[in-house]
Amino acid sequence: MSTAPNRRAVAVILLIPLMVTLALWAFAWPAARIAPRDLPAGVAGPASAAQQLEQRFEQRDGAFDVHRFDDEAAARTAIEDRTVYGAVVVTPRGPHLLTASAASPVVSQLLREAVTASAPEGAPVRVTDVVATPPGDPRGSALGASVLPLALAGMAAGAVVTLMGLRGARAAVTLVGSAALVGLAATAVAHSWLGAIAGDWWAEAGVLALTVLAIGSAVAGLAALFGPRGIGLGALLMVLLGNPFSGVTSAPELLPEPVGVIGQWLPPGAGGSLIRSVAFFDGSAAGGAVLTLSLWSLFGLAAVLFVRRAPTTAEPAAPVREPALTG
Repeated sequence: MSTAPNRRAVAVILLIPLMVTLALWAFAWPAARIAPRDLPAGVAGPASAAQQLEQRFEQRDGAFDVHRFDDEAAARTAIEDRTVYGAVVVTPRGPHLLTASAASPVVSQLLREAVTASAPEGAPVRVTDVVATPPGDPRGSALGASVLPLALAGMAAGAVVTLMGLRGARAAVTLVGSAALVGLAATAVAHSWLGAIAGDWWAEAGVLALTVLAIGSAVAGLAALFGPRGIGLGALLMVLLGNPFSGVTSAPELLPEPVGVIGQWLPPGAGGSLIRSVAFFDGSAAGGAVLTLSLWSLFGLAAVLFVRRAPTTAEPAAPVREPALTG
C-alpha cells in the first residue's frame, strides 16, 4: 500500500495550523503593539516655551522624532509636505495643536491625547485639522480597508496568468491591462461613489493601477522563477505580510520595529502611502513609494518576459504544433 496519500494528509494536517498561527502572528501582533516609535511631530513658537514642550515630548524615550519650526506657518507647511504628522504651536492662550487626520486618524487622536496630558492643568488645547479626512470617510476606515482587496486583485491576476500558461508579452499585456481596469474600477468606487479619497481622479486611478500591477507582476514573476510554489511565496509576501505590515489603518511609525519599515518595502504598504499622498497632499512625499512600486513591477514583468523555465507537471505546457504532412 502506497504511503504517499498518507504523507500528503499528514502534511495538510500540520500545514493548516501552521498557516493559521502565522496569519494570527502577522495580523494580531502588530495591532496589539501599536505605539509611537520615532513618530515625526513638530513644535513651534518662542524658543524658551517651545524647548520646554520639546523636552516633554522627548521624555517619552523613542516615541517622537521632534522637529522645531519658527512659527505656525512653517509647521503647517511641514504637515502639508508630510514631513510631520502634526505640530504643537505655543501661543499666549495655550497650546495650539495642528493635526492631519488625512495622514492618519489614529495618529491625530494620539497627538491630541499626548498634548492634552502634557498641557498645564486647566489650559485649553485648541485643535486644527490642517488636512482633514473627506466627509465621505471621516474616520479613514474605507481607505484602510482598501489595501486587502487591491492585494487580492493583484494576487488573482498573477495566479491566473500563471495557471493559464500565459508567457512572454501576452502575460505582460494581461497583467498591465487587468491592473489598469482594476485601477479605474477601484477609483470609481472609492472616489466617485464613497468619497473616501479626494484628489485628482486620474492620478488616483494611476496609483491604484500601479499598486495592483506591482503585486500581480511580482506574483507572476515569482511563479516564472520558481513554478507554482512562487504563487504561494507571492501570497505570503503580498497578503499575509504586506497587508498587516502596510500601516494603512494606523501609520508605519506605530507598528513594531522593523515591521513598519518592511511594510513600506512591499507593494501594499507603498501603495497605501502613495494613495494618501496623491489623494490628500498633492503628491507630497510620494517619491519613495513610486520607486518601490515601480521596482516591483519591473522585476515581475522582466521575469515574465525573459525567464524561460520548463513547465512542471502541475503547469500547463505550451501547445505543440503538429508538423504539416507533405504529399
